[in-house]
Amino acid sequence: MAVQGYHPYAEDAETYLPGVEKVLDPHLFPFNAEFFEDHARATLFPKLMAASVRITRLPLDWAMLLWQMVSVFLFLLACWRLSAKCSSDPRARWAGVALLAVLLTLPVAGTALYIMDQYMNPRNLVAFATVFAVVRVLERRYLQAALFLIFAAVMHPLMAVFAISYCLLLIAPWELSGSGEVLASLLPWGTIFQPSSSAYHQVAQSHSYDYLLCWRWFEWLGIFAPIAILGGFAHWARREQRNALSLLCRALILYELVWFGAALLLSIPRRFETLARFQPMRSLYLLYVLLFLLGGIRLGEHVLKDRLWRWALLFLPLGAGMFLAQRSLFPASAHLEWPGAFPQNRWAQSFLWIRENTPLDAIFALDPSHKNIHGEDTEGFRALAQRSMLADAAEDSGAVTMFPQLGEEWARQVEAQHGWKEFQAQDFRRLHAEYGVNWVVLQQPGVAGLECPYQNQAVQVCRL
Repeated sequence: MAVQGYHPYAEDAETYLPGVEKVLDPHLFPFNAEFFEDHARATLFPKLMAASVRITRLPLDWAMLLWQMVSVFLFLLACWRLSAKCSSDPRARWAGVALLAVLLTLPVAGTALYIMDQYMNPRNLVAFATVFAVVRVLERRYLQAALFLIFAAVMHPLMAVFAISYCLLLIAPWELSGSGEVLASLLPWGTIFQPSSSAYHQVAQSHSYDYLLCWRWFEWLGIFAPIAILGGFAHWARREQRNALSLLCRALILYELVWFGAALLLSIPRRFETLARFQPMRSLYLLYVLLFLLGGIRLGEHVLKDRLWRWALLFLPLGAGMFLAQRSLFPASAHLEWPGAFPQNRWAQSFLWIRENTPLDAIFALDPSHKNIHGEDTEGFRALAQRSMLADAAEDSGAVTMFPQLGEEWARQVEAQHGWKEFQAQDFRRLHAEYGVNWVVLQQPGVAGLECPYQNQAVQVCRL
């Protein structure tokens, strides 16, 4: 975590954390809650987090930090258990786990995923459950594997589909030639198909990572280079008669080729546009986890061995590079945003003031692209301020990609905020008349004619 950092309200925390907050206090978010509640209804994550708060009587921010630490620990423990199936050399096992530990925030090709996020969310729970399930399948403890997969499914149904499909390949290696049909049967082809609306199409264009044909050349390299490396690992494992390792690699290659085919199919005709929200290329997540674990094992056995200077030569620069990459992503925030600490980020400071000084039923409007403003550091307004807001163009558009029925309302609200940077007092009063907006968050120097009870060097919080 010293390398990875901790940012509890950043990025997709804006989608997942408000669901937890609303379970704990149903009076929160009386307006526009649908932009996170549809996600919340698809998972038991909010109820699990809220139950842990009620049972332990810890503040929510402390509970989320502990869950983050537990999920990272369990993920690395699962990887250690899996490495034991692939190598009898303890140094090789440590090398595999250490390589994953230092690369937790490595981007997974063009999927907009990290191996492990810097904040607590359902994907972090699915990560360790998936690897434990793979271990149990290799041990032929199928009931325990099924329990881990069920846990993954109730935390994040979409990511669990990838875990289930890979485990099916491991269970039936003698039927690898027919496993494409098994994987294809897991795709929700016609059952959740909805025609693409103009609003949905607008959102889809801003989420190119869901559409394989929009990927850049180096992102395509992130698909096929790992498959080639795994082919080399499989050859090495067969030559040394390491059956578990060979099975892992061969099944992983077929797994990714089938999901690649599904992604390619969904990227071509527009009539499949709404199905692309099931993001078949996020199957790369599992591939990258196993690739770096196996790569670390290989390094430990044949390169690092028991030479301390070699370990230092690999891991110190790698850890420093990953640390600096994280600092560049969140330059205006503390690297570890501890619970109870006053935030360094100016936007976060204003959101915290809002939480403590405005009524629960307040409705806010912000620049719909505020998460892209330099210095905002993707801080989630709903998650930190715990107040309702008009739909934004970034995080809420992600909800629309998964739930197309939200598209028309999202488009209306975003259009109502078009030209935000040129807004004057009368434009904000129009938002008040149309949507009941009674507070706004503005970048400095703000707008004349508004009463602003809070301001700092970056923003103003103004009452309409």
